[in-house]
Amino acid sequence: MPAEKRIVDEQKIALGSGKVYCLDYSGTLPEDAAIETDDNILALIQGGASIEYTKEIYEAKDDLGLRSKMITTSETALLKMGLCTFNADVLKKLVSTSTVSVDEAKKRRTIKIGGIAKEDGKIYLLRFVNDDPVDGKTRITIAGKNQAGLTLSYTKDQETILNPEFKAQAIDNEGTLIIYDEEIISETTQPEALTYA
Repeated sequence: MPAEKRIVDEQKIALGSGKVYCLDYSGTLPEDAAIETDDNILALIQGGASIEYTKEIYEAKDDLGLRSKMITTSETALLKMGLCTFNADVLKKLVSTSTVSVDEAKKRRTIKIGGIAKEDGKIYLLRFVNDDPVDGKTRITIAGKNQAGLTLSYTKDQETILNPEFKAQAIDNEGTLIIYDEEIISETTQPEALTYA
């Protein structure tokens, strides 16, 4: 197979949402099996998730516009999602100045939000997994913390959706902000193409 055709054949059409996993980041990246457990699911998603990478460029050029040189001066990566399920433990991961207490006798979980002195400084490892039955799994991994604050909206005809934006921090010594990992599905392992009536 020519290289050009192989490259095009390996390209995917991204469809569907997925699951987002969240755990404390210790500075090392655990194996997939340790990350992708039911206990690490942050919440269920509504409206999907997105990863946004932006950068700032500085361009130096002469007065006549004959020569120029561009360099990247800063980079930002955000993992955004809509969460339609939550409890106080989820809110704690979204608000770094909060504390959670549980009263087993009263069967109550309470979160206190706010108080700059309570800043916990935690960085979380977040992984979004899109599991496509045709093209295989795609994993997007960052280490960061929510920078979007918190809005709880209760209305009579719509569920409450939380919209955190986790800002990525360098996940390794190379300054990596995003790890995008995809399964390579060969022609021999790819299932029959789906057909629709």
